[in-house]
Amino acid sequence: MVHVVVFLFILVTQVSAYRPCPKCGKIKVPYPLSTGENCGDPRYRIYCNNGALEFMSASGFYYKILSINPKANKLIIKPPLIQENTCYSSDLDQGGLMLDENLPFNISTRNTVMLFNCSDNILLSPLNCSSSSFCREFEEVGEGCGCKGTLCCHFLKDSSMTSHRIRARLGGCTAYTCVVDKQPDEPLESWNFGIELQWLPPF
Repeated sequence: MVHVVVFLFILVTQVSAYRPCPKCGKIKVPYPLSTGENCGDPRYRIYCNNGALEFMSASGFYYKILSINPKANKLIIKPPLIQENTCYSSDLDQGGLMLDENLPFNISTRNTVMLFNCSDNILLSPLNCSSSSFCREFEEVGEGCGCKGTLCCHFLKDSSMTSHRIRARLGGCTAYTCVVDKQPDEPLESWNFGIELQWLPPF
């Protein structure tokens, strides 16, 4: 009898572990993503706060989740706001976006990152800081206007770079934004603003 009870406990535990979490607002939460202890896989933790899904960085900063593509194991988070008067990203105090390297998430290679209010040291890097950089277009509209006239650059996040960080710091570049899957000559009004993260499937 004891063996039967133990077996049933293990079975129930396994079933609950593979159960997808309920919707958060209008967004479905597919397995393995988890918003609670009784659903999903705890290694894939995201947060449902007041009907909005959020992703928490390694430094404890929350980013709103804009969309999830379970077939591709990807989700897109909203870039941090850029403060208009200072050209500082709202996650500047955390050093920008930093993912926990022990968790199964990383930054995909489909992100075009734009950096603003940079120091001259950035010119030593292989980034595009020319007058034709995409960042110049962003400076002309919305929250980018606060960074107009600062040194800015853009780059495609590729596999040779760290896939767990987009850095923002005083003495470097104090603000950034990001566009997913930007196409050549694509007009700004069609840019898909966001930071695409991907996750490794459970073993």
